[in-house]
Amino acid sequence: MDFLRSIGITEIVLQFMLINAILGLSIYLVLYTGMLSLANAGFMAVGAYVGVVLTQNYDLPLLAGIIGGMVAGGLLAVPIGLPVLRLKDIYLAIATIGFGEVVRILILNFDTIASSITGQNVRLTRGALGITGIPKITETWHLLLFLVITVYVIIRLHRSRFGRAMAAVRQDEQAAATMGINVVYVKNVVFILSAVLAAAAGALKAHLTRTISPGDYGFDQAVSILAFAVLGGTTTWVGPIVGGFVLTALPELLREFKQYRGIVNGTILLLVIVYLPGGLVNPAGWRNLWRQRRRAETSSPQPETG
Repeated sequence: MDFLRSIGITEIVLQFMLINAILGLSIYLVLYTGMLSLANAGFMAVGAYVGVVLTQNYDLPLLAGIIGGMVAGGLLAVPIGLPVLRLKDIYLAIATIGFGEVVRILILNFDTIASSITGQNVRLTRGALGITGIPKITETWHLLLFLVITVYVIIRLHRSRFGRAMAAVRQDEQAAATMGINVVYVKNVVFILSAVLAAAAGALKAHLTRTISPGDYGFDQAVSILAFAVLGGTTTWVGPIVGGFVLTALPELLREFKQYRGIVNGTILLLVIVYLPGGLVNPAGWRNLWRQRRRAETSSPQPETG
């Protein structure tokens, strides 16, 4: 921790790095299966609100809040995934963005709708004001343990028959179906797993920030989660973790640039996307970049010697 503090990474920043790594892994699962889904911000909101209601309103421990959020996110993913996952590419992305907005608006108006149905004054989500005074009970070791368990499950998943089916669906759905793979089943299970991870990250983060509101889970959050995986790379599970770490730590490391910090941050991201389109954790991309540099050096004119 002393080294991290020396470069501007405090414990709270490290905690957010771990949470964003979990979010990066949540979207990595759907991207690895060939689905461009941006629904994770919505599932994150579900996990956050369900987890907070359980711990704050019913005095349950953090573990119960996390599990409750994960169950809620997984159950919600079932009816959403069955019709939505029939879409592909940009159409799937737009549909899942719409799902996230529906979740945000429902949370925003939940108390009003529930009050009109029950005839009683319901105060759970508290509308646009959000929930404040959430107990700060998420600790660093909780996040480390959850991240390690998540990585272990993903590694075992990749080595399993189901993991090979995921890769086959990404490469060619029709060919995978011809080989006897139930494409609909694979895509829906992966979508549910992704939702469960995002919901868990939402519950953990809510008990770290101590306040949540519907605006925290809009389109910006969906793009940020996607950026973790894109920057780190999706060829391996290490990529989203690196992407989450880098994008979270970068603003802290660039504090000396003050008002120019956003420009420097954006420039670094642009350079990575242009010169390493496969992400930071992509050996093939680094080899191509090295070959291009060597080719440029050998093709440059040599100075004449007299």
